[in-house]
Amino acid sequence: MATTLISGGTVVSSTGRGPADILVDGERIVALLHPGTTALGANLAETVDTVIDASGKYVVPGGIDAHTHMSMPFGGTTASDDFETGTRAAAWGGTTMIIDFAVQKFGERVQDSLQTWHKMASGQCAVDYSFHQIVGDVNDESLAALRRLPDEGITSYKLFMAYPGVFYSDDAQILRAMQIGADTGLLTMMHAENGPAIDVLVAQLLAEGKTDPYYHGIARAWQLEEEATHRAIMLADLTGAPLYVVHVSAKQAVAQLAAARDRGRNVFGETCPQYLYLSLEDNLGAAGFEGAKWVCSTPLRSRQEEHQDQVWQALRTNDLQMVSTDHCPFCMKGQKDMGIGDFSKIPNGIGTIEHRMDLMYQGVVDGRITLERWVEITSTTPARMFGLYGRKGVLAPGADADIVVYDPNGHTSIGLGKTHHMNMDHSAWEGYEIDGHVDTVLSRGKVVVADGEYRGRKGDGQFVRRDPCQYLI
Repeated sequence: MATTLISGGTVVSSTGRGPADILVDGERIVALLHPGTTALGANLAETVDTVIDASGKYVVPGGIDAHTHMSMPFGGTTASDDFETGTRAAAWGGTTMIIDFAVQKFGERVQDSLQTWHKMASGQCAVDYSFHQIVGDVNDESLAALRRLPDEGITSYKLFMAYPGVFYSDDAQILRAMQIGADTGLLTMMHAENGPAIDVLVAQLLAEGKTDPYYHGIARAWQLEEEATHRAIMLADLTGAPLYVVHVSAKQAVAQLAAARDRGRNVFGETCPQYLYLSLEDNLGAAGFEGAKWVCSTPLRSRQEEHQDQVWQALRTNDLQMVSTDHCPFCMKGQKDMGIGDFSKIPNGIGTIEHRMDLMYQGVVDGRITLERWVEITSTTPARMFGLYGRKGVLAPGADADIVVYDPNGHTSIGLGKTHHMNMDHSAWEGYEIDGHVDTVLSRGKVVVADGEYRGRKGDGQFVRRDPCQYLI
């Protein structure tokens, strides 16, 4: 097997940083060494097949994006990134593993939907991948299938309190599913918005002629996120099920999660870069139909209400544990423009998988989070949350050699024709400038990005079976 030495860099973990060289043999890390270590009297660099000079750079575990939607069918269309294009873009941005969602539609068997997603992803991915299971039709057969998910290496499933008629589960269905979560240790992932109430507000706004993308955010008011978050927490409290609330955007929802965690509950939450940088006024409220680029759910929140600052603070205090992307891209032409004249028909989703590591590193530069917290919320915590830690999310002997060399003295300009390899006709992050740059990316020991070139190929990525959440008490 080929050997690689990454030398001269500063290795950063969730708990600290320091100079170290990393020795890779084949797909695994075999040692972290003092710089300049010799082997059998020779300079170690002279004994390996490849040396990567990381002088002046950070060496961090590859990013794990635990919330993506490749080829997701939604709103009468399908997400524009498939597993090939989406994972290639992930690799460009320093993300070396994704956890996507197998989607059970109403009337479909859970196990059939899972096999469909396996077929779509197999042989297509540039980096490693796994699945959560969306349960869109909670019934006796689906509940029995939930119990068997751990046998498939899947230890988390997702329910929706939104989208009546599509994915929506009522409280009774959620209760029954959570009872199984409590029995099995399956982590319940929840889209927490009050869907029936949202539908009423949507209809009223459209009847008043308020059709622009801006009103997507008005219809999905923060009160409906807070209420649903609280309700999910109470149902989890009743059943004893562990709960993970996805794409938290409202500061009031954050407060609900923080209160539950203060009571010692197994309750967790993620946010996404869009809720840290983008806003209702500046983006959804852009002139004309431009705001459609930023239609996602939960929606962007008001800058004036200081949601962004509170979400950043929650990341610092661990009231929110990690950052995913909810990557679900749609093109403006032929997809987002389905909603011209009716914001409710705009496919919900933003493309960010390529930019998450950079955007969160900018939070380090801006003094929002520490360097160690950057690693924790983008790699280490996702690994622990979803049963991967030890193999992923850490630079240690025995771990997969998923490694990113990051240049703090580099610069990244985001936008079409700059840093953008996602299958989209626009960039939701057009014009953003990052004071850092992904230099080199290794996925299980193979260099997939280096010197501004993509060196990977589809099929490099493998399906990874997962253990239960490693935070449960």
